Amino acid sequence: MCEAVDYLEYKDKLININAKVEINRGKIKVDFTGTHRQLDAPLNAVYGVTVASTSFALKAIIDPDLPMNHGIFRVLDIVAPEETIVNPKKPAPVAVGNVETSQRIVDVIFKALYNQFPDKVPAASNGSMNNVIIGGRGWAFYETIGGGFGGRNGKDGVDGVHANMTNTLNTPIEVIENEYPIMIFEYSLREDSGGAGKYRGGLGIRRVYKLLSDCTVSLIAERIKIAPWGVNNGYSGSCGEHYVIKEGKKIPLSGKNTLSLSCGDVIVINTPGGGGYGSPYDRDINLILEDVKDGKISIDSAYKDYKVKIIKKDNEFVVDMEETKKLRSL
Repeated sequence: MCEAVDYLEYKDKLININAKVEINRGKIKVDFTGTHRQLDAPLNAVYGVTVASTSFALKAIIDPDLPMNHGIFRVLDIVAPEETIVNPKKPAPVAVGNVETSQRIVDVIFKALYNQFPDKVPAASNGSMNNVIIGGRGWAFYETIGGGFGGRNGKDGVDGVHANMTNTLNTPIEVIENEYPIMIFEYSLREDSGGAGKYRGGLGIRRVYKLLSDCTVSLIAERIKIAPWGVNNGYSGSCGEHYVIKEGKKIPLSGKNTLSLSCGDVIVINTPGGGGYGSPYDRDINLILEDVKDGKISIDSAYKDYKVKIIKKDNEFVVDMEETKKLRSL
């Protein structure tokens, strides 16, 4: 049996999801006993979401090419105690359970299975759909924003993608600006957001909106306080960070928020990066140099996280091998 715990974020509290996974005689039992009781907030995931998230996580590890049919569910035994956030009873609100709690169910199962399947389980991905809802008189806009995928055995995490339980795609900037009173100032990968590791976590996304109309904005996001975890001595990815720039002042926002904004205000969404896989000191130095050249990690991160000294020489980034050897001998 293997077990783990991971968390959702609600106000100033951490909401635990516990999972024990037992594989025995052709059966897989996943037991969520000990998980937080249902909330008077929409983080509750109905039982169907829990089943879907659990089967996804197990299928991803066992064999992603397996057809999704009754054979998978026949060997799966899910224990989800009633009146918890993974099996709530009416009248519990449940809207966010589908988009956020489903992500954490996958994370906690991956975390539990890592010691048993270290070559197959990735580090944690960004762990949120990063929901952005903006609306005014006569219009409404809703999108989800990707983040970093967790580093994997043999490969870096993918940058700027939707991971695991999302079923959503990127929204093109041109469509947003043509259809809504919104201007996108920036759409980029977040430097240094992927967890350091032999296989680096994927980078999160930075999305900056300028509002061209008075409106109401709602945010639903996770991994603002608890970072996506790394594995096998890999570092955690960066947490998400959201804020508003209003009349030149930066106003931090929580992951779950609804507020009224004015024409000219700017919303900045920084999504989490994926966790790293393996020790950063085992990463190929040439890959670290390429990451610096590509703007994926900074010179400071190369020095601090990987113990690699990179300098600029003749307008080119190069590795100072002598200084790097000294750093790594400490």
